[in-house]
Amino acid sequence: MRLQHLEKVCEQQSLDALVVSTPVNLRYLTGFTGTTALFVASSRGNRFITDGRYDALVREWMREGRFARLEIDRVDLRYDLTLAGCLERLGVRRVGFEAGHVTVATLRRWQEAASPVDWRPTEGVVEGQRLIKDAMELQVFRRAAKSLSRVASTARTWLAIGRSEQEVARDVDRALEREGFERPAFDTIVASGPNTAYPHARATDRRLRAGDLVLLDFGGVLDGYCVDLTRMASMGPVESAAGRLFVAVQAAQDAAIRAIRVGVAGSDVDRAARSTLESHGLGAAFLHGTGHGLGLEVHEAPRLARAESGATDVLEAGMVCTVEPGAYVEGLGGVRLEDDVLVTPAGVEVLTDAPRDLVVV
Repeated sequence: MRLQHLEKVCEQQSLDALVVSTPVNLRYLTGFTGTTALFVASSRGNRFITDGRYDALVREWMREGRFARLEIDRVDLRYDLTLAGCLERLGVRRVGFEAGHVTVATLRRWQEAASPVDWRPTEGVVEGQRLIKDAMELQVFRRAAKSLSRVASTARTWLAIGRSEQEVARDVDRALEREGFERPAFDTIVASGPNTAYPHARATDRRLRAGDLVLLDFGGVLDGYCVDLTRMASMGPVESAAGRLFVAVQAAQDAAIRAIRVGVAGSDVDRAARSTLESHGLGAAFLHGTGHGLGLEVHEAPRLARAESGATDVLEAGMVCTVEPGAYVEGLGGVRLEDDVLVTPAGVEVLTDAPRDLVVV
């Protein structure tokens, strides 16, 4: 189905073929998880180009049903020569390439090897298809979100005064592994006390102290798909200003989730969160967008951010994204809450269901 959809898009763009080289797009279309390959999509035939490192393995994956059934062209000398031969056999002239991935030097080699071809730059062809998740992907997301929520529900067990941020981060990563994730989706963020005021702080050797806010931002990869979640804790009671910060961010996240529905611009979702924080006097403390898409990459379209930043995505059923407003005040600390949601025809489905209240240890 994915390949058939891609063929239709190529026809709409008046392309005889499209050469896919971006690794994540190769995985999405074919199931390939190696480091080097090309895929040629065409109504005249779909062909996969790889070298001796992967040729036998790809054929084995194909027999096992883990790889699309494609004709395979093995590279004996150089990728550009094999690609040129493939395009000649297909008899294609107008050929698209992924302009955001192909380097100038690579394109020059392709042009020299396949001189009759009219090379056409394309952008976002496969990425646009990846925006709307299919039934298989949604099944993976629901399983992954439940697993990530179970990890988040054990947060209290990692936290104790005197433990370092790095020690807590290692506990998180071990919990992700026990829950069946292939790997963390990104470097786990554990920030405490003044470090919470930095949105993407890295875990340090700072030790947790009484009265600290603690920010825990982590994600996992399951069957290739990424999920992402942030929760807040405190080491005993926090000062009233920090408590008000948490209440404001929680209200902003609620407002953003309520704003999500088909046909709404991602920038409008961001505005719902931003307006809530502004009403609490924290507009200047919101230092990033409200959310981002999830998929085979942890940061994909759609963007839930200010229109002025270039965010133009309009929500459609089947999109999966994070909702993660935050507020950061130097000298006080920062708060962020993040959940993963699915845009549905009826509105929104919150995939992560771990408690969102401040965990007081």
